[in-house]
This record gives sequence, structure tokens and C-alpha cells, in this order.
Amino acid sequence: MRRTRGRLVAASVAVALSTGLTSVAVAADEAALPETGLVAWYKLDEASGTSAANSAPGSSLGAATVSGAARSTEGITLDGTDDHVRLPDSLLKDLTSVTVDLDVLVDPAQATPYFIWGMGNTSGSSGNGYLFTTGNAYRTGIASGNWSTEQNTTKGSNLARGVWKHLTYTQTGTTGTLYEDGVQVAQNTAVTTTPASIGAGTTTANYIGRSLYPGDKYLKGQVRDFRVYDRALPANDVAALAQKTSAAAAGADAAALDLGDTSAVTSNLALPVTGAQGSTIAWATSHADVVTSSGKVTQPAAGQPAATVTLTASVTRGAVTLPRTFTVVVPAAFDDAQAAAWDAQHTVVTNIADVRGNLTLPTKGAQGSTLTWTSSAPGTVSDTGVVVRPAHGTADAEVTLTVTATKGTATSTQPRTATVRQAPEAQEPAAYFFPYFKGESTADGEEIYFAASQGDDPLTWQELNDDKTVLRSGLGEKGLRDPFVIRSPEGDTFYLIATDLRIYGGNNFGNAQERGSLSLMIWESTDLVNWSDQRMVKVSSDYAGNTWAPEAFYDEAAGEYVVYWASALYPTTDSSGRKIATSYQRMMYATTRDFVTFSEPQIWVDNKRGTGLGIIDASVTKVGDTYYRFIKDERYMTVRSEKSTDLRATSWDLITENIGVGQPNGYGGTFTAGEGPTVFKSNTEEKWYVFMDQPSYHGGKGYVPFESTDLDSGVWTKSEPATLPVSPRHGTVLPVTQAEYDRLLAHYQPDAFVASAAPVTVTTAAGTAPVLPATVAATYGDGATKDLAVTWDVVDPASWAQAGTFTVGGSFGPSVTTRATATVTVTPVEPEPEPDLAVEVSAAAKCVAGKVTVSVRAVNGEDVPVDVTVASAYGSRSFTGVAPGKSASQSFATRAGSVDAGVVTITASTTGSSPATATTEARYAALACG
Repeated sequence: MRRTRGRLVAASVAVALSTGLTSVAVAADEAALPETGLVAWYKLDEASGTSAANSAPGSSLGAATVSGAARSTEGITLDGTDDHVRLPDSLLKDLTSVTVDLDVLVDPAQATPYFIWGMGNTSGSSGNGYLFTTGNAYRTGIASGNWSTEQNTTKGSNLARGVWKHLTYTQTGTTGTLYEDGVQVAQNTAVTTTPASIGAGTTTANYIGRSLYPGDKYLKGQVRDFRVYDRALPANDVAALAQKTSAAAAGADAAALDLGDTSAVTSNLALPVTGAQGSTIAWATSHADVVTSSGKVTQPAAGQPAATVTLTASVTRGAVTLPRTFTVVVPAAFDDAQAAAWDAQHTVVTNIADVRGNLTLPTKGAQGSTLTWTSSAPGTVSDTGVVVRPAHGTADAEVTLTVTATKGTATSTQPRTATVRQAPEAQEPAAYFFPYFKGESTADGEEIYFAASQGDDPLTWQELNDDKTVLRSGLGEKGLRDPFVIRSPEGDTFYLIATDLRIYGGNNFGNAQERGSLSLMIWESTDLVNWSDQRMVKVSSDYAGNTWAPEAFYDEAAGEYVVYWASALYPTTDSSGRKIATSYQRMMYATTRDFVTFSEPQIWVDNKRGTGLGIIDASVTKVGDTYYRFIKDERYMTVRSEKSTDLRATSWDLITENIGVGQPNGYGGTFTAGEGPTVFKSNTEEKWYVFMDQPSYHGGKGYVPFESTDLDSGVWTKSEPATLPVSPRHGTVLPVTQAEYDRLLAHYQPDAFVASAAPVTVTTAAGTAPVLPATVAATYGDGATKDLAVTWDVVDPASWAQAGTFTVGGSFGPSVTTRATATVTVTPVEPEPEPDLAVEVSAAAKCVAGKVTVSVRAVNGEDVPVDVTVASAYGSRSFTGVAPGKSASQSFATRAGSVDAGVVTITASTTGSSPATATTEARYAALACG
């Protein structure tokens, strides 16, 4: 074996912890780190550059090369795309035994398959002799050729992500041993390939963060302190190497423990059993009769002194255990009068300040009192919490609800004010809303996405929020699947419920059915854009292995929601030995008024369909008095339809099975299997749609829409054409009003929401139809403007028949409610002016034989002949065909010796191809003869 010399500095860790009541300093035992046989030690703590020094004393191996990774004194950060560390060639040469040891943090978004580290050779698209470690499942393998020659030492479960882990592999002789955080987790005693035999000692593909298979993924995460020894370290040395990392994680988890205010504890304590850094936490108590190690609290009897209890948490990560103590004071139990007073004062009514539906009025107080309620207005809120809201257009109502708490012979009362909102205005649906998740193949797939229909078309969709997550989980398993939205019967409250499950990152569906979440994830909203804080509500019993695909239906007769989901049930509450093959999925249900308080779960569908197989994923609609249910049958992995006149019946009549099987799936394949049905009625016609999810593990890519005009027929046809969102998985299609639709677009996708249209002005003459523009400038919710084609309303010709003003509306299309408006001004028609003619006319009064004569002379200045007519008080005369440049005269005898001043009217006209007429006047003065 290759030997090196030198000594490493021993590690020590000190962790200071405090609770506010107790302060403890814990020092991890100082351990001497192994010094013999260190071949390579890459601390990876250089702050910059591309070189990583080999810190192994006396080693002949040189520096490693860091490619692309971000660097700091705390290690390197790898992006999962192409970052990696290239180690020196032939690093395994002459190593018949080996230890490989490092700290790694695998990012939750790590894609698979991947190597954490690998040393060996690559040939074409495959590894060709190598030693490696991966986190899925956590294992180390050694191979003489490709993957088919691997000899693995495996833990059998995935490495935790998002936390620092210390990993060690040792091999000597035929024994490979795998350690996690300094503790052995696996061993293989039949390993026949040695590191030295790989490539006959020559290895040219030695990496941290990169696989020896070119098609694999790179490591996304952080790495530090990579070591290679030429011997198999004993367990105590492995524990010493892991101590610093384990102690830091345990210290962080210990410091993060928070039991809240423990100065007067009266209810059971939630004692965490795991830490965020992966530590396990065990609890011990100084007085189990007061507070047990599981947190159950028993108060001293009334009249006794308070009890003081010390709870000690032992926080263990790997081989390191750190203690953390808490002082808990438990006061004596209330006497009956105190208990009644406390319950009357502290009992909570959900949504009492904003009542929009039936209320849950608690009947049992936390201190054991019986609670009864009296309403000041039973017609608005009954004594049992049934609500009748004031009519729309009236005012909200305030109702006093008085609780009476009774314990023994003691009673206490307390009033509460309930504000009951007036009912919303009834509106017809005009579009559709679609929440869904995307699947388990990406880090953000198990989150909630929103889409909206294009107008009132349920087969054409647009993603909202730029196709980015709208709701993500911060509770439970940190994953969301199968979102379902239900509208309250009053219409103005929405509840979104979802499965608490994350498969991506190492979980699997088997484990999820055996040890999965027992809770629902719930949000609520009054407008679909402002959502409450997430809440996690346990609805399944401890005998259940999972709580999958919740939906709900409002039971009008009972005045409550029936919430149903799938659970595998087991004979004991101990989940450690469960196997789904020994159980199967049942459909369960519970009832609620407010999605806060739920009844105990009951079995709804109990139908075993094979080994580990049952019935899941129900969706319900109602027509008249009949309920129609669409549900996945795991025997065929397809959806069937059933009907019943009783929503809660445990047996429904079968209509048809294998809906849609054999039809095109819209993804270039055939619909062969499906799940997660969502059923809804068309807004515009007597037609129903069922969207069924065909995920990748059933040969598809998400939802496939089918339609029928008769729910009783069982005939369903693939809807064509259909444009669905990207990767839509098990969700809900919900009809929405126009106002709700506009609000969704304006909030989540403002660049698709037309907020306003520029005003249009048009002028036309009376009797002439206005010419309206083909496009109008529209302003979107994000401020952008765009010329949009507009279809104008038909205009009544009477609107433009005479002078005045009127408006015309126009539509931008079925998905845009904002309308264009044109103001049209109609002007009167002016008579055409008579054209001027160049005819000069003069008039004069003269004395002839003692009488007055009026003489008129016309001179034609046109280049064509004109006809002239002269009208006077003494008659009319005409000049016909007065030639261009010529004149003509006429005289009018008045037969009077004198005349007053007067006027003659002359009309000149031309004929030919361009006829014209002009009229003018000529004046003459007064005259007296003799």
C-alpha cells in the first residue's frame, strides 16, 4: 500500500444552547483524527481560483482542478449543470484497500441519476471500471467494467437532501462498509474487485460532482473535505472524521428546539422527534406522571401546587448526541368554576368576524366544559350555527352568539359578535379556472399552478403567472399534489385542498402509502387571488398510511361539506413494518362546515381490486337528484363512472368502466390508463367534460379531456381540438364568473388582460354611414399597449340619418371583456354654393318723354355664351346667347314720372358639358322727371 506521513489536528466542537430558562454548554469529545495512510486530502476551502491543493502530508499526488464551481472557505458549490472537480489521474493506483470520506450537501433539486464522486475510466457513453458513491439510493459501488459489473454496498434508502452529511466508504479484502455520519449503515462481504485493479492502476476520469457516465446528471449541492486513504479506517476513526459535521448539525437542531412558553403548560406538548438537519430527538422527563416523554400533560389536581418538570432532549446525529433541557411548569387543574369560565372566555368560532356560511359552534371546551349556544337572531344564525345571509343589496348583519359553558354545577357565559355578510349577487359562469400540479420529475413539479380558459372555451387554456408556481407548501412533506377547489354554496368563498406529498427527491409511492401524511393542506379565498395562510389539518386516523387526492361536495340537506380522499388502512398505528401489499386503498370521508374542524373519518368505498390495489381519486357532480361519481379502479388503472341518489352511500350503481381507453390521448399516443378525474358541466350547453390524468407512468403527459351529452350513457369521446396547459396533472376545472375571470387575468397574467381601450372619435355627414377603424389601441394590465382588431356592433342607420352624436361599442374577442367605444358626430348637410359666373350687370333710371325708364346692361365675361334673365318690378326680360365678350341691354318702361330706388335680379346661366347658374342683383337710384 502507498504510505504517507504527517499528523492531522484533532477536532473539537463546542455548542452553546439556551432555552431562556436553562443554559447548557456542550462540548463534543475531542477526537484524534486518523493520520496514517492519507493519500489525498482536498479541503476545497480556497476562496477563489481553479486549483484545490492536496493537503495530505507527503503525498505524491498534485492539486485538483475546480471547474466552474463557486468557491468559499466553507467548500465548493456545484450548480448541477457542469460544475465539478477533476482529481489527479491514477489516484487509486496500488490501493488494494481504500477509504473515501467527505462532507456533502445534496440540493433538494438534484436530478437523477448522479454520482457524488467517481474514480475510474469512461468508455464512450459508459463507465468502464470505477469506484463511486451516489445518494439514490445511498450506495457505493465498485465495477470492473460497466454498470452490470457493479458490486454495491447500499443502505437501501435515499440520502437526505438539503443538509450536510458525512459519507465514508471503506474496503479491504472482500468487505465493503458504508457509513453515514460516522455510523455504519451497510456492509457487503462479497466484494471481489479492488481499487488497484481498475484500469490496471490507470484511471483518467476521477471526479467529484460528476458521473463517469456522460449522460448522467452533475451534482447540485456543496462539497468539502474530500479524503482518500490507502487503508480501510476502523469504525472509531470514521466516527472521529464525522464528528465535526455531526456535532454542528446536532447543535443546530438542538438550538432550534422551541417548546414555546413553558411557564404555565395546560395542554399536551408537541415534542419534535427529528430536526431540520436530520438529527433524531429522544425525550426524557423528570416527572412522567405530569409530562410524559411523548409530551402528554396531566395537571395536578385542583388545589394542588404547580409541578415543575425537566424535559431533556437528546439530539443525535450520527455518533454525536447533544442534550438540551427545558423547564416546564404545569399548574394545577382548574376547579369546575374556573374551567367553565376559561372555556367560555377562550372558545373560538372560526370566521365569526366574516360569516359567509354555516358556522361550527363548538360543543366541548378545552377544559372539559359542555358548551351550548344562544343566538340573538336565530333567523340569521341559528343556535346550531346554520346561517341565512341577508339578501344582496341589503346590509351586513351583526348577531350576538352567547356561549354557556357548564362543568359540574358551575356555569359561565360569554357573548360573541358574529358579522354576517350580505349574500353576493348571483352571476352566471362565463369562463373556467384550472389549478393543477405538474408531476414528480422536477423540484417544482409538486406545487400548485393556475390556468384560465380562453374566454368560455373549456378546451383552450392559457397558463397564469407566466407558468410559475402560485402556491407552494411550507408544511408537512413540502410537496403539493392533486389540488381541488370548491366554491361555497353562497358563491363567494373558495376552499383549495391538496395532498401533502412530495415524491421528488427520494420518496417513492410505496413508502407514501405506508408512512405518508395523514393531513390535508388547505387554503381559502374570497376572490381566487388573495389566499389565506396555508394550514395543515389532520383528517385521517393513525391507522391510515396516506391521505391522497382530496375532493369535496356540498351536502345541501345537511348544510356541510363532505370531504373525501383515499387511504390505505393498517391493523396497527405502528408504521415501521407496514407494506402496501398487505393493504389497499379505500375511499374515506369526513364532514366539515369550515375546513378547520372535521368529523371523524368514515369508509366510503371499500373494494379491494388486487394485491395492494383498491379505489382512489373520486370526483362527483350532481344532476337533479342523482350524483355521478368518476373514480379510479386500480385493477385496470382506469376511471369508471357510477351513480347514486345518496352521496354518502357505500354502494353506487356502475355505469361504465375503462372510460376513454383506446382513444387518442392528444400526446401522439393512445389513452390506456388514467387517474385523477375532474368532472364539470359546460357553461354554454348540455354537455359534461371529464379530464383524466394520464401521467408518464401510465404512458402519457398529463390531462386528456373527454366529453359526453348524457351521463347515464357511459359514452365518452375525446374532445377535439384541445389546447391544455403545459404538463397539467391531477387538478380541478372550476366554472367562474366574468368578474372572477377578469380578476384572475389582471392579477396573475396582466399581460393577457386588456385593462382599457383608447377612445375613438369619428365624424360623418348626415345620411352617410360612419367608417369605424379596424383596430383600436388597447392597454394591458402591465401597461403595454397594442393595436387590437375590433368587431363593432351593428349601427342602426337611423343613428346617422340626421345631425347629432351617438356611441358605438366594439368587441376585441370572446376572452376580453373590456370593450372599445367610438363616439360618432353626425354633421348637417350644407347646400352646395352656386358657382360664380363672370357676368357684369349694371342698372340705371332714365327720363324718356317725361317718364322714367329703367335700363339694364349685361356684359359676358365668360368664354362661353350665357343666357341672362333680368327680373324687375316692371317685368322680366331675357338675353339669349350673349356671346363671349359681348353685351346686351334691356329697358323697362315704368309709365311713371318718378320712381324710388330699386333693385333688379339677374340670373345668368351656361349650357353644355359643364352647366352653371349664378344669381346677382343690380341697384338703380331714385329719379323724378319734369
